[in-house]
Amino acid sequence: MNWFKNMNIPNQLTVIRILLIPLFLLFLFISKGVFRFFPLLIFIGAAVTDAIDGHIARRDNLITNFGKFMDPLADKLLTASAFIAFVEIGYLSSWIVILIISREFLISGFRTLAASKGVTIAANPWGKIKTVFQMVLIVVILIDYTGYIRFASPMITPLVVIAVLLTVVSGVTYIYDNLNVIK
Repeated sequence: MNWFKNMNIPNQLTVIRILLIPLFLLFLFISKGVFRFFPLLIFIGAAVTDAIDGHIARRDNLITNFGKFMDPLADKLLTASAFIAFVEIGYLSSWIVILIISREFLISGFRTLAASKGVTIAANPWGKIKTVFQMVLIVVILIDYTGYIRFASPMITPLVVIAVLLTVVSGVTYIYDNLNVIK
């Protein structure tokens, strides 16, 4: 555990977020009754670590190569795990999840190609909006999954539609704005 102690706080939070994923999935699949709130609380806790680690890293100038690589990867692993699990428990169709995850792979590949040419491509506003809606969708599904709060159920379909549209628009916009990388 010395490697963990030697990391700065933002990187520790990123590692914690990754370690929370199996715990989130475990509670999602085995929880009954009031314990169905656990996956919701774990997911929110993991999502909050993302905001906190980014804030601390920028504020204290603790941006590292590990953080640049692992922070976005941790986010993608967390959201992809939730979306895949939602197919298993019957909340989402597989084609929706395939579309969402394919967009993430495509953009990650595009960024890797750009980096190989010495170009750094920042996230665009559409991508940030897409991420917010995906997170909101995940939280609303988890709220509905508890079985105790029913206001969430009618919100799921409109949020899925918005998340899918934003996924497509942000991906197309991202590639279009950076076509010079391919040339």
